Amino acid sequence: MTEGGGPDVGAAVHDAGCDRVGVVLGHRGALLRLGPLGGGRPWEADPANVRLLSRAEELSAQLAEVNARSRQPR
Repeated sequence: MTEGGGPDVGAAVHDAGCDRVGVVLGHRGALLRLGPLGGGRPWEADPANVRLLSRAEELSAQLAEVNARSRQPR
């Protein structure tokens, strides 16, 4: 956690504002900059809507991302 109480860069989090899981990429003013676990288009989130994932939740989200990528045509 940072000095302001928000999650550190690189932390896996759940954004309740849009019901998405992502990783903290940075801070932009009062907002957090989040990105999907598997890469992709980042978004901004209100820190009040963000919570750290448990280790089990993080592993489950990573597995879901790997499974989704495996179903995409090559």
